[in-house]
Amino acid sequence: MTNNQILRRIRYTFNYSDAQMLQIFASAELTVDIEKYHHWLRKDDDPKYINITDQQFATFLNGLINERRGKKEGPQPVAEKKLNNNIILRKLKIALNMTDVDIIEVLGLAEMRIGKSELSAFFRKPGHKHYRICKDQFLRNFLQGVQIKYRDNSPWPAADHSN
Repeated sequence: MTNNQILRRIRYTFNYSDAQMLQIFASAELTVDIEKYHHWLRKDDDPKYINITDQQFATFLNGLINERRGKKEGPQPVAEKKLNNNIILRKLKIALNMTDVDIIEVLGLAEMRIGKSELSAFFRKPGHKHYRICKDQFLRNFLQGVQIKYRDNSPWPAADHSN
């Protein structure tokens, strides 16, 4: 999954307006131009599509944590220059104030089953012997479960196959 796809899904799931999304970036001390933001939201095959960098997206996730959990006193966390699905999952877990049980429940909404030990492997340090890479399909199912829980209690909109 690309950072842009995840950004679009988060925006849709929580029904954030453009102003709210820009405020999330601002709460992590990044001012984003509305035009650039709109290019980030475009579909991948749109000629005006622009990739959101890992650092910009990490800043957004830090801002999401600030908005949903409250901004901490003192200096803000430095946004990672390089993101992977494990870091994204960790930041979403923090922003949504989820426990392992909550994540397992959300994954169940997306019809994915996982045990606590399998889940904890995603949150270990990369050098740990039980560390596991979070693949796109897992993150996609997590985001689908989050949408079902927070948005509309239905799966992602089905493709229209009518002629």
